[in-house]
Amino acid sequence: MTQTVRGVVARAKGAPVEIVDIVIPDPGPHDVVVRIQACGVCHTDLHYREGGINDEFPFLLGHEAAGVVETVGDQVTHVAAGDFVVLNWRAICGECRACKRGRPWYCFDSSNASVPMTLADGTALSPALGIGAFADKTLVHERQCTKVDPEADPAIAGLLGCGVMAGIGAAVNTGNVSRGDTVAVIGCGGVGDAAVAGARLAGAKTIIAVDRDATKLEWAREFGATHTVNATTEDVVERIRELTDDFGADVVIEAVGRPETWKQAFYARDLAGTVVLVGVPTPDMTLDMPLIDLFSRGGALKSSWYGDCLPERDFPMLVDLYRQGRLPLEKFVTERIALDQVEEAFHAMHAGTVLRSVVVL
Repeated sequence: MTQTVRGVVARAKGAPVEIVDIVIPDPGPHDVVVRIQACGVCHTDLHYREGGINDEFPFLLGHEAAGVVETVGDQVTHVAAGDFVVLNWRAICGECRACKRGRPWYCFDSSNASVPMTLADGTALSPALGIGAFADKTLVHERQCTKVDPEADPAIAGLLGCGVMAGIGAAVNTGNVSRGDTVAVIGCGGVGDAAVAGARLAGAKTIIAVDRDATKLEWAREFGATHTVNATTEDVVERIRELTDDFGADVVIEAVGRPETWKQAFYARDLAGTVVLVGVPTPDMTLDMPLIDLFSRGGALKSSWYGDCLPERDFPMLVDLYRQGRLPLEKFVTERIALDQVEEAFHAMHAGTVLRSVVVL
């Protein structure tokens, strides 16, 4: 039977979000209803509110979430009622050309719920990244649910659903950081600090954090940065080279998503080193560089989508590492807030005073 619950909705571009009644329909054959326990406030949600993703308003925001499966469709086999899950926005299909070529982290046919959630008047909602988890409950495809250790704190485990996984995966999966590598991370917000944590986890010997904010640089040290560079007072490329015996870093992770910081990443890497772009640029941004520089320096220039993760492989492993005290995921949670504080959390995020605000239900 249908259910009516509370949810945070963006009705129009740039307008403050509202808490409204939303209607969750009966799940389709492969859909599940998840009772949300916690959901992180991610910059992508703000992009949706500002119309930076698309204009398919109204949006049901929230996607970085954990909760408990409540109801399942009649053909669901992947999860069962009572399972504790982290939600993921790339539900790997197993059938597309990427999956069949053994590259499922590039899955081109991610699954979403088969029927829409709606406003009380029947208006269909667009769930952020196919999730829509700033709500008491949400409706997703069964493959968007990844079971993890139920003893994990939902406010911490849920962060793997987006930003933390994006950063860790940028270092470990996309950048292939390995023991003894030198790594630089440009931009030390939530994703950048997760990349620092991932580089440390992988055994990098030198981890250089770059930002314009002294507080963020201190956060990066807490996650494992061995050196920091304040971009307001130091030449970023020159300083990274000084800290790597004038070679440049083996892997440079750009977690800002701007042409000028990407160029810094490019010129701060070692010959045949790797640049990983995990910061998300806006559609209007362009890059102008001498083609000879791209040719002569070799190496790899990569973008990292969702940390090139496989949720079924990575989420349980990272939760286990956190539970063992080997991955400080708890440090990402700056504050725990109520559902009606999402708008204030957007302002705090924009001001750079939090790593993550997490809605706890």
